[in-house]
Amino acid sequence: MKINLKRVYEPVSKQDGIRILVERLWPRGLKKENLKMDLWLKEVAPSTELRKWFSHDPAKWVRFQKKYVEELNEDTEALELIVNALKKGTVTLLYSSKDVEHNNAVCLKKYLEKKYK
Repeated sequence: MKINLKRVYEPVSKQDGIRILVERLWPRGLKKENLKMDLWLKEVAPSTELRKWFSHDPAKWVRFQKKYVEELNEDTEALELIVNALKKGTVTLLYSSKDVEHNNAVCLKKYLEKKYK
């Protein structure tokens, strides 16, 4: 099970495998035809309420992760799409945040690695 993380603005590479956008909103400044992705899973992104509350504030990171995991536990159907992709090989979770340490893709990767290993 190999999960990579990559900002949507970074170039595509052969090591990416299946590319899945894990954002509820389309990334700013990016045309849809310019993003190479295999799947857009809005359902695994944090809810609008949680996203707005977090507002990429590192001080809220610990609480954000806890709340986000609670949301992920409620919607296992969308997660199964990622798990099925992982059975085929490498998956790259695409995100748009400038903060590479405190974003939903980081939390989602940890969640998947813990739950599905």
